[in-house]
Amino acid sequence: MRRPWVITIALGAMLAATAACGSGSDDNDAGSSANASAEKFVIYSARDKSVTDYVVEQFTAKNPEYKGKVEVLNMGAQEVLERVRAEKANPQASVWWGGTQQGLAAGAAEDLLAPMQPSFASKVDARYKDAQGRWFGEILLPEVIMYNNKALSPDEAPKDWDDLLDPKWKNKIIIRDVAASGTMRSIYASMIQRLTPDGSNPQPGYDWLRKLDANTVEYAANPADLYLKMSREQGVVSAWNLQDVLLQANEKMPFGYVMPASGAPVLVDGVAAVKGGNNAAAQKFLEFLFDDSLRATLAKDYFQIPAVEISEKPEWLAQLNLKPMEVDWDVIGKNETAWITHWNAEIKDKG
Repeated sequence: MRRPWVITIALGAMLAATAACGSGSDDNDAGSSANASAEKFVIYSARDKSVTDYVVEQFTAKNPEYKGKVEVLNMGAQEVLERVRAEKANPQASVWWGGTQQGLAAGAAEDLLAPMQPSFASKVDARYKDAQGRWFGEILLPEVIMYNNKALSPDEAPKDWDDLLDPKWKNKIIIRDVAASGTMRSIYASMIQRLTPDGSNPQPGYDWLRKLDANTVEYAANPADLYLKMSREQGVVSAWNLQDVLLQANEKMPFGYVMPASGAPVLVDGVAAVKGGNNAAAQKFLEFLFDDSLRATLAKDYFQIPAVEISEKPEWLAQLNLKPMEVDWDVIGKNETAWITHWNAEIKDKG
């Protein structure tokens, strides 16, 4: 005959084992639920691939639930706008990372972007963000004159924008195809706007661009094509953004730059969540993107000028002799599409 206390102990052990199994099952379910909530998301980015690869690697290291669940498609800033616009009824991306102020403002006006109030919002100057939280300026991009520093010495390179019209540069200038590039659209629109401050008479700017077209040997299909042809001296002068010039030079490409004497257009380049995308993941990514330590690393190693204050500036940035051009981005925002459409139809390859 079994003693009652033996039965009690055995029963207690069985109950404890059952509870332990149940507890383990709940933990697993919770873990599975957490992983399931970390749904895959897509980023459309105009950033250099080296930058996007690094940032996504750091993001997934800090947020392992997103490991293997972040897809980045690199393309021109204008291409991002057009793709998000075309997919409005069925959004495929969650994050728009790398877009001009005027491009992002157009996306906001067309109801393509989701409003957010991230923790870093108050750190971003009102000039560099949407009042309704639909986009935020991430970096400032000075637009400069780029040259092949093996073919030209600093003294030989053009010193200002008007120097690009000198006949001595005929067939020596190569330009990234303008219509698809947020950088080039901004540069060309700035060249028009400086000659018509209120935007009412673009003709002097069109005449200027026609002379530039006469000196342009080719329009490169994408940035990689531009870098390759510049390095091969198929063209030795271009106009491009400072960050990418420095990134390529750091990779031993033969590129130097000139800060134009009359000033460099400095555009705000930002980030946004796409309306209808995975907004939870988008907000988490944006929060990470504005982390102070990440911003400091991107400034030091990737030559970014952050749109927010960082704790310590790298030496290159502290010593940068930046001379901003007076640019009215509101005027450009209202006229850029018409101006670039006219350039594409009436000026390109006709100079």
